[in-house]
Amino acid sequence: MSAAPPGLAGHNRISTQALTSTARAVAADVFGVPAQQIRASWSDDQGLLALRLALPIGVPSLTRTLQDPSLVTGVGGSIWDRTHAAKALVLQQVAQLSGSRLSRVDIRITGIRVAEGGRAR
Repeated sequence: MSAAPPGLAGHNRISTQALTSTARAVAADVFGVPAQQIRASWSDDQGLLALRLALPIGVPSLTRTLQDPSLVTGVGGSIWDRTHAAKALVLQQVAQLSGSRLSRVDIRITGIRVAEGGRAR
């Protein structure tokens, strides 16, 4: 099989729906929540794409955390720390998978999914 000739005329476009599905799948993987519970939207940021995510986040129950404070560290830290760290990871993975140039990722936590004995509800 030969490579496409250089300078081949035409263009490629990735639909907003495809970008949104990609962003939701990446965020679901990073945050460990179902993609169906994640809202993603896009805006133009001086020629680059800005991604906005709204999603719940999994946390250990308060009872378990009081009994074993190390659970917070075990899940990746506080909600703030986890969300802050996830921005760069989501940006890098969405850009790599889609080939799009993103300027930033804004994340809004809309709720929590309490994990009891390893299960989220």
